[in-house]
Amino acid sequence: MKTKAMAILDRAGIRYDIREYQEVELGAAEAAAKLGLPLEQVFKTLVLRGDRSGVLLACLPGTMTLSMKALAKASGNKRVEMVDPEEIHRLTGYLRGGVSPLGVKKPYPLYLDRSALAQPFLSVSAGMRGMQILVAPQDLARAAAATLVDLGETDGREPSAD
Repeated sequence: MKTKAMAILDRAGIRYDIREYQEVELGAAEAAAKLGLPLEQVFKTLVLRGDRSGVLLACLPGTMTLSMKALAKASGNKRVEMVDPEEIHRLTGYLRGGVSPLGVKKPYPLYLDRSALAQPFLSVSAGMRGMQILVAPQDLARAAAATLVDLGETDGREPSAD
């Protein structure tokens, strides 16, 4: 079964792999552990709203927390805030915990943390809970028309040694 995110990569001729796991908790840490990937390669996609721009997406590694100030500045907003979890499906077409940076209902701006470029590949949601796409960071940025910025603050977790 192909998700919208996979179809976008297929149309762009971008190579990717799919990995699936049994999801119990929503989050990058669980995906990293179950897929045997370093947490800094597993990127989460957050849905936010800016006071000027409206809805936007932020994609950053599981080792970081989002700097609202950095995202607001990068997106031309005075402030940004997370959307209510109840709005995620209506806005993106994806369920919370399965939001992909690709294939959302409307073309919202995507801000990808610059640390992505230091990784050989990224793991991002394929658009379904428990399913991840492994893709080169440059390919993801191109396919999603992402703006690369410094978005995150380390959250105190130790980077994986893998």
